[in-house]
Amino acid sequence: MIDDNMNQGGQAAFDARSLVSTLPEKPGVYRMLDESGRVLYVGKARRLRRRVASYFVRTSKGPRIESMVRQVRGIEFTVTHTEAEALILENNLIKRHAPRYNVLLRDDKSYPYIHLSDHADFPRLGFHRGNKREGGRYFGPFPSAAAVRSTLNHLQKVFPVRQCEDSFFRNRSRPCLQYQIKRCTAPCVGYISPEAYARDVQHAVKFLDGRSGEVIDELVRDMESAADNLDFEEAARLRDRIASLRQILERQYISGEKGDLDVVACVGEGQQACVQVFYFRGGQNLGNRSYFPGVPEQTDETEVLAAFLARYYLGRRAPREILVNHSVAGRDILEEALSRESGHSVHVRSRVRGERRRWLDMAVTNARAALTARLASRASQVQRFEALQRVLDLDEVPTRIECFDISHTAGEATVASCVVFNQEGAVKSDYRRFNIRDVVPGDDYAAIRQALTRRYTRVRQGEGVLPDLLMIDGGAGQLAQAVEVLEELQVTGVTLLGIAKGPDRRPGEEKLFLPGRHGPVILRADSAALHLLQQIRDEAHRFAITGHRQRRDKARRTSSLEEIPGLGPKRRQLLLRQFGGLQGVSRAGVEDLQSVRGISRELAQRIYDTFHQESA
Repeated sequence: MIDDNMNQGGQAAFDARSLVSTLPEKPGVYRMLDESGRVLYVGKARRLRRRVASYFVRTSKGPRIESMVRQVRGIEFTVTHTEAEALILENNLIKRHAPRYNVLLRDDKSYPYIHLSDHADFPRLGFHRGNKREGGRYFGPFPSAAAVRSTLNHLQKVFPVRQCEDSFFRNRSRPCLQYQIKRCTAPCVGYISPEAYARDVQHAVKFLDGRSGEVIDELVRDMESAADNLDFEEAARLRDRIASLRQILERQYISGEKGDLDVVACVGEGQQACVQVFYFRGGQNLGNRSYFPGVPEQTDETEVLAAFLARYYLGRRAPREILVNHSVAGRDILEEALSRESGHSVHVRSRVRGERRRWLDMAVTNARAALTARLASRASQVQRFEALQRVLDLDEVPTRIECFDISHTAGEATVASCVVFNQEGAVKSDYRRFNIRDVVPGDDYAAIRQALTRRYTRVRQGEGVLPDLLMIDGGAGQLAQAVEVLEELQVTGVTLLGIAKGPDRRPGEEKLFLPGRHGPVILRADSAALHLLQQIRDEAHRFAITGHRQRRDKARRTSSLEEIPGLGPKRRQLLLRQFGGLQGVSRAGVEDLQSVRGISRELAQRIYDTFHQESA
């Protein structure tokens, strides 16, 4: 059974059941995210739904996994064609994000590469696994050692570049068996010139870079030239090499698409749309991201895609190619604008085949899966709002909820927060913070009164809109202050609610206070309405404590120095950097302070006296 109420410590519950039901039973990579969007963990799965669901069942999973699951506030996923592709993508994402809970981090030693040495005349192609300390070029990563060996075997048949160790190469007096079976041209004994060998190396590099078409064109020209010169033996050798290369061309690739390009797919349902962007850089799949643009009524997928391409790429450097799943209107104009801003030609293509069609189909699959998950999440959020209407006996389902919280440290640097939620989630553009001043330190009633007065005075003046439900993080006392403020400002039609933690401050034991109702209301721990209130309350707390810490740290860092005459902002910053912070400045002697550029003897004495007078 999936447990979607596992989170402890006063954090908002994560609706695992709703998300897991939308995951496909396909290979892929998933990313666990915390409340700030940081990646906690990256994993791969043969079946995404089954693997992700295993984290949220009521069984013991060990303290590390349980600690991680308690922090999960979101999950992103990428569907891949095979588990091997998921493995490579997982490694790229782990190296990119360095997630806290990926304790067995894979580095470059986890994947095999093909290494081309930097030997002056006769470079070596070989298998490599480990740190890239040697010079030369590395091609990969490959999904397995077998894939590397298979590729090297094919390369040796077509491009006879040596694969022997340098110690073996340096001590040869006659060709080895590889020369006899036509897998090497015996550079060790001078049977091939450095120029001719370099040509084979160049062809091998182009092959590994995904430029096999160029290699075939060159070989065809060489074959025709040999035939024209009646060198039929050389022409036949080149013909066989071309045939071998064509046989392996469709199957050989390193880590997906070659070069730099983006794959963009847009799918829509009703007034919702998802745009999925896959990023390929230097032949590696660096991952994907989902975007959910606002979609006006009666807008089809083609229009959404065209608008997204313009807004997303203009102002940034675009790759040379962008593959899209719909033909876009005004493509020529878009390409011209992107090319001008990027400094190179940019092509937007929708009609592709082969490997590129495969990646485009994968982007469409991921876009559909992400949109399905988002629609399910929105449906779950609406259900929570409806549940809140029932438990509070409201006339209508609330569409806008605001919540206030107060944060301070023993009355220092008091900050009030206001967060806003609607049926689609947090409305962060409407968040506000209030630096509380001129109240007795630690007086939470006065602080909440000041914040509410400032907020709703502005709303009454036309700056913003009133909420349907106003939440206060606190009990009956804080709620009474809110009632008085709204009465003074003649604000009506707003439902007030106080939410206080239980006796042990454990989630699920919250007490709800409503004006005019005798005694608190206590909801069941598994109530969808309570989960919504917890989520909003915890977001208000997070937003308040972040603002409080910023204000407190700034005051502690600069207040003493700002009071010193003749010490401007540049000299203050220089002092703090030189002495490692305010504490270091306070411990410094006059001579030490005077050694800082721009600090005179007189100013150094004033700085010294300021801290010694304060501590006297």
